[in-house]
Amino acid sequence: MSDNENHVLTHPTRRQALGQALGLMALGASGVVFSGVPGFDQALAATPKTIKGQLTVSFSQEPTVFNPHLLHIEVDDGIHFSLFDPLFYVDAEGKFVPALAVEVPTVENGGISADGLTWKVKLREGVKWHDGKPFTAEDVKATLELLVDPNFRSWRKTGHELVRNLTVVSPTEITWKMEKAFAPYPSILASTFITPKHLMSAAADPNNAPFNNAPVGTGPFKWVERVPGDHITLAANADYFGEGPYVEKLIYKYIPDLNVMYTQFKAGEIDVLGLQWITPDHYEEAKGLSGMEVAVVPAASVESFTFNMERPQFKDPAVREALYAAIDKQSIIDALYYGLPTPTETYMPQQSFYFNPDLPKQSYDIAKAKDILDKAGWAPGPDGIRAKGGVKLSFTCSTTAGNHIREQVQQYMQQSFKEIGVDMSISNLPPAVMWGEYWMMSKFDTVIVGLNFLTGADPDTSDYFMSTSSGAKGGAGQNTWQYANPEVDALLVKGGSLFVPEERKAVYMKIQEIMRKDLPFLPLFQYATVRGHKQGIQNILPNVNVRIDTWNVNTWRKA
Repeated sequence: MSDNENHVLTHPTRRQALGQALGLMALGASGVVFSGVPGFDQALAATPKTIKGQLTVSFSQEPTVFNPHLLHIEVDDGIHFSLFDPLFYVDAEGKFVPALAVEVPTVENGGISADGLTWKVKLREGVKWHDGKPFTAEDVKATLELLVDPNFRSWRKTGHELVRNLTVVSPTEITWKMEKAFAPYPSILASTFITPKHLMSAAADPNNAPFNNAPVGTGPFKWVERVPGDHITLAANADYFGEGPYVEKLIYKYIPDLNVMYTQFKAGEIDVLGLQWITPDHYEEAKGLSGMEVAVVPAASVESFTFNMERPQFKDPAVREALYAAIDKQSIIDALYYGLPTPTETYMPQQSFYFNPDLPKQSYDIAKAKDILDKAGWAPGPDGIRAKGGVKLSFTCSTTAGNHIREQVQQYMQQSFKEIGVDMSISNLPPAVMWGEYWMMSKFDTVIVGLNFLTGADPDTSDYFMSTSSGAKGGAGQNTWQYANPEVDALLVKGGSLFVPEERKAVYMKIQEIMRKDLPFLPLFQYATVRGHKQGIQNILPNVNVRIDTWNVNTWRKA
């Protein structure tokens, strides 16, 4: 998608909208539609594969979760896209494209009933797992069942928990019923990788299956090795059913220091920059590098200062409001990010049809922050640190060690917070530790983090804001704030049951309003990322509908 491309949302009739929501619906501002891609297999058969060379892709965080159904973060998806396939995926233009399914199920093609409750999915014949076993409908059934297994540490149950009566009709056809029609489910399926039943069922405990450290998929690349702390090597799957792969070997290199990552890119040691790309302070030099393609690309991710809402310091909304007033957001963007990102008051991307532009605008105001805390009874102690009821306004802030710009942001905030009588210490961790249980199981006080809250272009955020989606409280999801608001829970349920975009919009506008008032996280800015790769490497395409760049790694090739 080009830097300035926005997709247009169509405005269907109420009757058409149900079919579109479940088959041809424009999902949010990215205008997600379904594509049957006629002649897909014939076109592939007519295109000879030339597999040559290798590509080195850099990640600033270390992928550590290789079972795509366990709790994981964006960087792990970078590996999953190489190894596995979903039934269908979302491309850069917002279209659903068949992968393991022969076609994307729609009301029009009979894959989904008009009421959205009965699903029938036809699967490809002849697809094999990397170990040579045939892929069948049994694998799809086992995957959907695993995701809702109460004994499995599932990363997402939202949507899947509505599936009933999973029935394998034949090796190439599966059907199920939905307890109720759920508008986001197509987008959820598009980010659900299918895993092999024969390996997962062989494990007594799927949470600790051998598969989790030696994954086997149907994807364009096969697992070769992992050298912890350094790199992961994958090899081409020459028998891949889809397009590509076109390179013999993929090396995912882990480089936690972003300055080192840029230096290695500049020296030609990296072919494609992945997460976290080029930091803004290097942009001016980077765009003039010979032999490199460098561009500023908008992303759906939002940077925020995030609270653990179960910490006593943060249970008082006045504390969260005061800390927000004490952040010099615009100076941080201008001085440290060279003015590239856009300040925001919400988690919703500003390009989305569901974006709420009318939220209160934060302003940096130290006097206001002090006044809020004074009125809420947080009084400075002898050491200058405020306290109330035996609780001191003292906490740690964590992020990825080696992300030098975030570390400077922390220092900015630390100084501002000190001015209002708040003590923030900095405690950064290596990425594998930071974004492991420390983050997913809410063991932090506060964190600076960038998140893409959406599933594709769909506005549903149940996985992040529903009270039942907190791993630390025994739920499945990514509500690491441990945020709980019954009104938001009810709105999320309502939003998932609506299929007319204009009707859904009112719900998600209200959710954004509540989140802006509750402030379980302080929104800082929407990302503008500086991407880079060597000239001559083809098909490196940004895709705002996914969490990471390797969504189409099967098509990457060297000229």
